[in-house]
Amino acid sequence: MFAFIVRRVIQAIIVMLIISFLGFALKQNVGDPVREITGISVSVAEREAIRDKLGLNDPFFTQYFRFLKGAVLEGNLGQSFFYKKPALEVILKKAPATLELVFVCSIFIVLLSIPMGMYSAIYPKRILSRIIMGLSTLGVSIPIFLIAIVFIYIFSIQLNWLPSYGRGETVTIWGWESGLFTIDGLKHLILPATALTALMLPLFVRLIRSEMMEALQTEYVKFAWAKGLSPMRIWVVHAFKNTLLPVITVGGVQIGTLIAFTILTETVFQWGGLGFLFLEAVERADTSLLVAYLIFVGIIFVVVNTVVDIIYGLVNPMVRVTGRK
Repeated sequence: MFAFIVRRVIQAIIVMLIISFLGFALKQNVGDPVREITGISVSVAEREAIRDKLGLNDPFFTQYFRFLKGAVLEGNLGQSFFYKKPALEVILKKAPATLELVFVCSIFIVLLSIPMGMYSAIYPKRILSRIIMGLSTLGVSIPIFLIAIVFIYIFSIQLNWLPSYGRGETVTIWGWESGLFTIDGLKHLILPATALTALMLPLFVRLIRSEMMEALQTEYVKFAWAKGLSPMRIWVVHAFKNTLLPVITVGGVQIGTLIAFTILTETVFQWGGLGFLFLEAVERADTSLLVAYLIFVGIIFVVVNTVVDIIYGLVNPMVRVTGRK
């Protein structure tokens, strides 16, 4: 097990190096941050002086290794050209909004996908099961921004039940600016979280359904029926329990995907999180902030996937985790 963990950590470090290199390579083609900072009234000579001061005229690998050195030794991911602050500080200020959105979305997915997937697997020919599978197919086909616009039209414009943009009232707890502890903040959170849930929920419903239908056909479940165990015990303990491994694996990957998909959701709902920050950085050609964002999201992807792999190795004795063939 120790060798498996060491191998996964080494792989994670390699992946992060690749992400940082690709992010820096893209940095050269996003735009000219000096032009965005100074505007059109500044002379070419003054712009070149600013570029020299910021180190933007240095060779690519000089800039990259300087960035890598600061990131590894000091945790410095660069200076945002627009905010005039460390890029990591800007990202961490916006991160709570996105993480709260993903957290609430994950709760919705767990609470809805498990009963819906189990019911569809146990009673595949019932009308409700057919409706669930039909809606899941529809949910996979509709893009997230269209779902968000429909929700705004129905619940904000027509019914006037929920606000359509912003985070609402927030409170700061131990440096974390949160909307989870105010009524207004929760109202603002419902629509974007529901829209994001509608994107990912069909995947988990279909996954749980297919895995559980397969588990219900196994010999140990048939033996459990022969022993006269209660249906609920067979469905939950013997069948559903053995569907968790692939669900955990896919769920870990989708957490990172959710953070990526918040770009569109946050744009539609004007949600001041990482996705909205990313689009602003693109518009302003804030290349340092863009690279820091890519690395920050990459770290989340890598850490989550590594933890999921380790958990998978712990809960599944069939997996060889020692690295031996």
